[in-house]
Amino acid sequence: MSDQSTSSPSLSASSPPSSVPPSPELGKLNISNEVSEEDKQEAARLKAAANKAFTSHDFNDAAKLYSEAIEKNPNEPTLWCNRAYARMKLEEYGYALTDASRVGFLCYKWDIAHSSIKFFSRATCYMQVMKPQSAVSDFKKVLALEPHNETVRGQMVSTQKLIRKIEFEKAIEVEGEKDPVIRCREIIQEGGCDVDTNYTGPQLPSEDQKFYMTQEFLQEMIEWFKQGKTLPKRYAWEIVMGAHEQFIKEDSLVNVDIPEGVTCDVIGDVHGQFYDVLHLFSLTGPPSEKHYLLMNGDLVDRGSWSIEVILLAFSYKCGWLYRHIQVSRTDNHSGLYPKYMYINRGNHEAKDMNLPLSTLVSATKPPPSRDNAILSPQGLKRFFVVHGGLFSKDGVTLEDIRKIDRLLWTDPQEAPGRGPSKRGVGIAFGPDVTKRWCTLNGVAGVIRSHEVRQNGYEIEHDGLCTTVFSAPNYVDQSGNKGAFIRIDSAGNREYTQFEASPHPPMKPMAYVQGGLGSLMM
Repeated sequence: MSDQSTSSPSLSASSPPSSVPPSPELGKLNISNEVSEEDKQEAARLKAAANKAFTSHDFNDAAKLYSEAIEKNPNEPTLWCNRAYARMKLEEYGYALTDASRVGFLCYKWDIAHSSIKFFSRATCYMQVMKPQSAVSDFKKVLALEPHNETVRGQMVSTQKLIRKIEFEKAIEVEGEKDPVIRCREIIQEGGCDVDTNYTGPQLPSEDQKFYMTQEFLQEMIEWFKQGKTLPKRYAWEIVMGAHEQFIKEDSLVNVDIPEGVTCDVIGDVHGQFYDVLHLFSLTGPPSEKHYLLMNGDLVDRGSWSIEVILLAFSYKCGWLYRHIQVSRTDNHSGLYPKYMYINRGNHEAKDMNLPLSTLVSATKPPPSRDNAILSPQGLKRFFVVHGGLFSKDGVTLEDIRKIDRLLWTDPQEAPGRGPSKRGVGIAFGPDVTKRWCTLNGVAGVIRSHEVRQNGYEIEHDGLCTTVFSAPNYVDQSGNKGAFIRIDSAGNREYTQFEASPHPPMKPMAYVQGGLGSLMM
């Protein structure tokens, strides 16, 4: 939880974001050629402390200490380079690009090795902000300095392959191409996706040649995944298409009312960390008529069990509620937990995935005390849950959101108004933006994810914006806790933190050969 007051320069509400955000500390610096010996020694001391924090995976503290060292000696290129690496670990690629460019300004003093570090770090940032062509350019500069660096050469080749793949996919796109769900059904009908007769794993039940979900299959599937085994393609297709049937019934803004005696858990990014998700679900409990789950995007990527995570979440969403007595599948039971399991799309889900944009979680009982909360016209607490954050303009209403089909990749900032994103993509929004939006829409607070928080969650913007992140020890190196938020029928919030769980010896992004995978660790 953060109560820190802002010390950054103010930005007006109409401040336009730039494409490459400046480092927030740049405006404070007095760059000169003259640095006292005393300041150089203090910068060296701070650098050593920052290096220790970095080695301990405390990247927030490392970035802060490097910044303090730079204030003492802004002419030392290694400080900028080290801070760029710390910010890359924090996924603040926009800020890291600025730091790497500053290194370039100073690197006339540098030798070949230091120049290589500068170009390599900048290439890494370009990859993360989806500018692979710029990354290739910097990889080539590294190889011009170090022609025998086969690791960098392999990453450059992988990136070039990625560029060709993107260009090829664009070239073969056909307007009006058949819906993939329809095509999958046709392939199944043609017998092109039958379950292999040698398969000995969990059996997805069927009736009248139509598969459906049961609690028994779901539990057996979890145990099967824990053994490192996979489902047949046919089962995976059925789960995905079953979830699709539920998602297409939902608006971009899903309404979830919490009746008396019911709770709703909001879960942040889990990023393919399957064993942490299992531990998380042991804490939340499964979705049920008395307990709803809302996963707020970024279920996949980074961790190496994304398929297992997404199939588990979709299984909760999709399957038919099958009872062995007196209930026919032809009755009005549209899913195992479709009205108790909700999923928002995050930026790591593909752009054409049919997931809702956001969810409005609404209490059904008045709060015991108002506590200056912003309430709905009915005097109830409501929480707007979205993966990224708020909008690039004022005046957007809940009704507007219901009508749109787009995503919000923004982050909160301490300064008022709007500014460039530290990621290099999207914008940042200040506490005044949050307050205006909540007041306009009668919303007690924004709950978003999208960013690592060391304690698993952080309450910002005078209590109106909460970030929740549910992937503990993110990519096996951040050392952060995970958390989830429980909301009851009166709109009270309870925060639960949890630690990372052991998992089999597989590195994050093990599914990627070279390129982004090797740049992560």
